[in-house]
Amino acid sequence: MTATSFLDTAQGRRLAYHKSEGTGPTMVFLGGLKSDMEGTKAVHLEAWAKARGQAFLRFDYSGHGESSGTFEEGCIGDWHEDTVAAVKALTEGSLIVVGSSMGGWQALLLAKAMPERIVGMVAIAAAPDFTEDGYWASFSDSQKAALETVGHVELPSDYMEPYIITKRMIEDGRTRLVLRDPLALPFPVRFLQGTADTAVSIETAVRLLDHASGPDMRLLLVKDADHRFSDGPCLEIIERAVLDVLAPE
Repeated sequence: MTATSFLDTAQGRRLAYHKSEGTGPTMVFLGGLKSDMEGTKAVHLEAWAKARGQAFLRFDYSGHGESSGTFEEGCIGDWHEDTVAAVKALTEGSLIVVGSSMGGWQALLLAKAMPERIVGMVAIAAAPDFTEDGYWASFSDSQKAALETVGHVELPSDYMEPYIITKRMIEDGRTRLVLRDPLALPFPVRFLQGTADTAVSIETAVRLLDHASGPDMRLLLVKDADHRFSDGPCLEIIERAVLDVLAPE
């Protein structure tokens, strides 16, 4: 195990990361909400990239993993700033971006921020705009009132302790939506989605595919795969998707 490195950002946050050198394009893994860079997909892809001699970067957003801050302090915009800071400081040249769940939203935000650097994208159970279309849209009147009076609500999770969803996360999320305005992805994109995913629906995946514009976009549905998308067959599918965007037909 290599030691964790740290990057101090202009926003005053300290981001933990692992970077391995190699040839380009650099593969950047963007994890999901409350996930960290030690997750199965991140670690597997790092080892796979190393074996192929490809440069790779994984990191923890602020409030996640080994990075500074707490989850409750953060929001989509903060984590976007973290992503841009890590990519600018720690990588050079072209990028292959692999985003999982909330990391899929972050990948799309990165594509809006620096489309000239991205040459391919793989999104796994991408969850764009979930703070608005998932959380806010499903909140009861009492939950919406609690956001105003208490400043947060607690939501149960299938995978860990309850999520604390703050008023700031909802309000900031509205400034980061990607499904309301044109979304250009001028490079090969592969969207991967499990049919047994209880966190992100197939309808969300289809909506994203329909909404985005680009020369080479495909959606692959994997029967019975869940939101983790991290068993052996799913990891192989991710590998093939990365190779596909590296050298599209």
